[in-house]
Amino acid sequence: MDLKEQLKNLFPEHKETVEVIKEEANIWLQEAPIICKYEKRKGKPITILEGYTGATSDFKILAKEIKTKLSVGGSFKDDKIIIQGDFRDRIMAMLKDKGFRVKRVGG
Repeated sequence: MDLKEQLKNLFPEHKETVEVIKEEANIWLQEAPIICKYEKRKGKPITILEGYTGATSDFKILAKEIKTKLSVGGSFKDDKIIIQGDFRDRIMAMLKDKGFRVKRVGG
């Protein structure tokens, strides 16, 4: 007798639930590379992503996902994602895994 059968015997009124898997948002991929550059503003390092030609809402979703995975702050302004800190290598790896072409600029 396997575990499911044992549980059914112990809890006959229980109904089996189906686990829902959250799908990743479909983000439009583009031909031109996204530019990933490094700057210092007021003495603090930031990483800027620009050059996305898809919908603004897709770019905002991408910004939120990057900020969440890196556990850092940032913003979305003027069709640019601004991430606090120098995370070029990690961001570029994440974008390449998603299928984007990324170009490193500066420094």
